[in-house]
Amino acid sequence: MKNIKPIHLLIGGSGIIFIITLIISFIINFQIINFPLWVIIGLPIVTALISYAVFYFFIKYFINDRLKILYRSIRKDKFTPENSIKFKLTDDVIADAEIETQRWTEERNKEIVKLKEQEEFRREFLGNLAHELKTPVFSIQGYILTLLDGGLEDETVNRSFLERASKATDRMANILDDLDQITKLEVNAFKIEMRSFDIKELIVEVLESLELIASEKNITLKLHKDYNSKFVQGDRSKIAQVLINLISNSIFYGNINGNTIIRLFSMDNIITIEVSDDGPGIEQQHIPRLFERFYRVEKSRNRNEGGSGLGLAIVKHIIESHGQTISVRSTVGIGSTFSFSLDKSKTQSPSLYSSRGIQIK
Repeated sequence: MKNIKPIHLLIGGSGIIFIITLIISFIINFQIINFPLWVIIGLPIVTALISYAVFYFFIKYFINDRLKILYRSIRKDKFTPENSIKFKLTDDVIADAEIETQRWTEERNKEIVKLKEQEEFRREFLGNLAHELKTPVFSIQGYILTLLDGGLEDETVNRSFLERASKATDRMANILDDLDQITKLEVNAFKIEMRSFDIKELIVEVLESLELIASEKNITLKLHKDYNSKFVQGDRSKIAQVLINLISNSIFYGNINGNTIIRLFSMDNIITIEVSDDGPGIEQQHIPRLFERFYRVEKSRNRNEGGSGLGLAIVKHIIESHGQTISVRSTVGIGSTFSFSLDKSKTQSPSLYSSRGIQIK
């Protein structure tokens, strides 16, 4: 029955009407009045053809009208003469409509699931944002109230509290700057200055700039070996930001007396950069969400430790804006490794001009 098309029903129905009319014609011919043979045969044929035409007209337009209403409900695009729905009774229009409706249902179900996920992410994001901003705001409020209650006249207190309030203000400014940056990255409003530069030289610069912070926990920062110059194509300042975020995380969350090692791998037309540490590692259930805004592996972690909570999200967007991806592998108790790739430069020398034609000093 599933393979029966409307045309089959019309032909079958017309055939039944032809047989019934033919039988009636023979009965009338033998019982009431004699008809010529052409009338006995022709009348059933004409009746069957008229029935076919009438039912064809009504069924066709009935199906067309009903299915147009259905398709108008499930299709997003506007009906035009070019995409208007025209069905033929030789087609299995009912089965096609069922398939189309099933497809539409599946798409709507996927949209509902996606919207629920986005709503959950929005709630979690707003909660995290409020928590990130609440800590420095309460700190500033406490320092100011202390100063107003008499601490302002105490020289041993006022300067110290003002310095702490300034640090809390800087933290808030950093969070807002990172939010602004990640928003621009997501809407592709951030300009990427692609040019050739030596990635090994940039890594050395970043390691030197973070040595003082690493020394507080006696963490050693180093390249795996003395690599030759390796020129890549990318935005030097943005890749520097990526390296600073990854190496800073290895310091903030690493073990005292630990190590952070940078490795470079060359393969075909890409250079892969790995940032490895021997810290506590990350449990596998957290890895898929590491690059979400404000996501913390340890919910109880002091919010003042580390950065704004947006670092890895920014890193992900910067790498993706270069047409690449970033990945992480980690083993609890052994350490973590973040890796990303960049395209090799076609020239083995730094660019003298940016992608906008501006001379680089």
